[in-house]
This record gives sequence, structure tokens and C-alpha cells, in this order.
Amino acid sequence: MSTPKTPSTASTASTTTTPRTPTTPRIGVIGLGNMGGRITRRIVASGRPVIGYDPVPGRAEAAGATAAASVAEVTGAADHLLLSLPDSKVVEKVVLGEEGVLAGSRAGQIVVDLSTAAPSSTVRLHAAFAERGVAYVDAGISGGAAAAEKGTLTLMVGGPDDAVARLEKTLEPFSSKVFAMGASGAGHTAKVLNNFLNAVSLAATAEVLVAGRSAGLDMHQLLDVLNSSSGVNFATLNRFPHIVDGDYLEGGLTSTLMMKDVVLYVDRLRELGVPTLNSAGPMASFALAQSLGYADQISNRVVDAIGDAAGGIRLHDGAADAGKTPGGQTPGGGTHDGGTQDGGTR
Repeated sequence: MSTPKTPSTASTASTTTTPRTPTTPRIGVIGLGNMGGRITRRIVASGRPVIGYDPVPGRAEAAGATAAASVAEVTGAADHLLLSLPDSKVVEKVVLGEEGVLAGSRAGQIVVDLSTAAPSSTVRLHAAFAERGVAYVDAGISGGAAAAEKGTLTLMVGGPDDAVARLEKTLEPFSSKVFAMGASGAGHTAKVLNNFLNAVSLAATAEVLVAGRSAGLDMHQLLDVLNSSSGVNFATLNRFPHIVDGDYLEGGLTSTLMMKDVVLYVDRLRELGVPTLNSAGPMASFALAQSLGYADQISNRVVDAIGDAAGGIRLHDGAADAGKTPGGQTPGGGTHDGGTQDGGTR
């Protein structure tokens, strides 16, 4: 069951510490990178102070948060603690470390994991926190950096109903829809399933458009056909209309993180006993992108990796086009300057 909500109107950021009351829980954030930083800025702009920790100096301040010196300091100060970290390995290190979140947690606290994490790990951490009277809620997020900036993320939440209800005002500044998916791990499972479909549509559309370019088709017209036909998908609607004009929408999910998501999907389906018949395509595509130098660039660059393998094809013309036009033979090297993306925290 979903609970669509209208994001709160951003107000001038407050730096005054709000007294802790039952209706104004103190918010902490661990991980203030690509997604965590944007989420924090939304919360601060709504008038709620945030204490934050990130190992990279200056990130907390840049997001408008009060900087903490350690994970333990944030844990001790927050009633609602948000984690925005790269993967389960990092989440477990932050949570289970000697001075980690679990050791410093207290009864009545709520820990929200916004990371893209393995559901099996999430369930184990939920059990460990429950022994201390702490609610551990998994909240997969979708919408990317642009939605985080606008406060329109979609959240897929798993965990105790009462804890999810208590989080409403905390989640409101950065989300427009919250779907309560069920017990612990359900939110992260939904996130993994969604991310796999995202990987499939991106990789498959990239391959199709490289083929269309090689055949001499007009890219804008081909996209119009796809978006008016049964091949329409998120990538054809929202990504490739920009990419064919040379705008890769830099700043989002990297190829390395996309590959991580596909692996999480395969692992989850193995746990469920479901065959993974469609994982080979995106795995091959993003592995190719990694091998050709696009690992830390936005995953949309998978189209250039496929274009490289096809002899250097690019979907767009112009000075930024390091590849060939259809019929040319110039090989691509996969080292085009798209800038290193911050995929550390989503």
C-alpha cells in the first residue's frame, strides 16, 4: 500500500538546535555524499537541524548539517538516524564496528538505512537492533540525484509499522511517495528488483540505439518511434533524449554501482530460488563499461562502451564526439572525460 505525500515547502535553513520533544526527534545522517548530502540539504531547508558524519571533511557543512567527529557522536545525538552508504559491506562496518551505530544505539531510537543493501544483511541487522529496543527500517530510494534535489524521491520501506509511521515527518522533506512494503528486508528487496529493471532498460536501449545509429537512422526520430510503441521505457523517455544530444546527465549512478545492483539482484533471486534468466545482458554491458574505463562515470556511458565495441560509434555529433559517424572506423577507447562521479553514498 502506498502513501503519496506532497513534499514540504523548503524554508530558510535553520542552524538553531531544536529542543527534543516527542514531536521533534533529532535527526542524524551518516554518509553525506551524492545522495546523502542532497537528502540532508532538503531536511535542513525544511527547518529541521541535522547532525551529520562523513569521512570526507567538509561534506557535513556543505550539506548544511552540524559536523560530528564520529559515527558514535551522531548515534548518541540522533533520535532518527539515517544511513546513506555505498553497500552492505560498508553498512555492516558502520553499524557493527567497535564504536559503531549498534554499540551506541538506545531503546526507542529508529535507524533508517537508505542504502542499496543486500536484504539478507538488512534482516540480520534488524534482529540485532531489535534486541536493544531499536527499530531498524530499510528504505530503498528511487529517483536519483535530481529527485533528491527536488524532494521527490520514492521510498520503498520495510520494517515495523509503528516505526514507519513515526518517520513520516522525517521522510517528508525529501520524498513524495512512501510505499510500506512489509517486514524487514522488504524495502531493500523492492529496491533491488526495481534497480535490475533500470539496468535492463538502460543497457538494452543503449544497444538498440547504437544499432540504429550504425544503420543510419535519425536518433530523435527513432526515439519518437520507441516512445510511441511497445519498446517505450524509462531510458527511452528520460535518458536518451538527452544523450543523443551529448548530455549524459552526469552526476548519477556509476557503472560500478549499477553492476553492484545487478549482482545484488542475482544474489537475492538465488536466495529466493528464482532463476535469473535475464541477468546476463546487463551484467555483460556494465562489465564492458568497467573494462573500457567508464567504471566511475555515470552508468549512461554504457552506450559509449557498446559504441566502442561496435567500432567507435557515438549517438551524437559535435566536438564532444570522440567516436565515429556511421560507417567510420575510428575505435573508441572508453576514456572520454565525463568526470569522476561521486557514487559513494546514494
